[in-house]
Amino acid sequence: MKHATEPDHVIAVSTIASRTKTLKKSSLTGVYWGIGHTATLLLIGMIVIGLKTAIPEKVSLTLELFVGIMLVILGILSLRDGRHKLARNDETEYTNIKSLIIGFIHGLAGSAAMVLLTMTTVESYFQAFLYICIFGVGTIIGMFCFTTILGLPFILGSKVKKYVPFICSLAGAISILYGTFYIYEIGYKDGLFI
Repeated sequence: MKHATEPDHVIAVSTIASRTKTLKKSSLTGVYWGIGHTATLLLIGMIVIGLKTAIPEKVSLTLELFVGIMLVILGILSLRDGRHKLARNDETEYTNIKSLIIGFIHGLAGSAAMVLLTMTTVESYFQAFLYICIFGVGTIIGMFCFTTILGLPFILGSKVKKYVPFICSLAGAISILYGTFYIYEIGYKDGLFI
């Protein structure tokens, strides 16, 4: 469950949760993110573990870079929506698909670490499958709980219409700043660009 509250996960989901009108929709944002995250970890993890190989560091860093780029894009979209007062998007299906895709991208980025952790923890392919599934269920539950709590201020703030653009813009600005920081960290501190 702790994994669900990592800053990049929280910020990405908050850009979507800031647009929801109900607590149920906010909570489902986290559930769909968790399903996408878990599905990707399970698929990539089982393939890599089955092949008894590892994900090369450059590939892993590149996948992490995509998360930073995604955060910047999500932030720009939130700022745009906040400025144009489009923040209250009621298209639940679109929101769920967006959350699922964001979860897929986060799952790709986390695959290398999950495979390494799983390979050093378990002894069989079936145990690896169970380990990743249990981890995934915990992540889904954690993100459900977090987006439920996160949704409260957004929903309460939406009762006063003038705050909606501000809330959406704030989530967007934080996403852009953190995404830029994340890209810098991956590119220069972790050495992808060097």
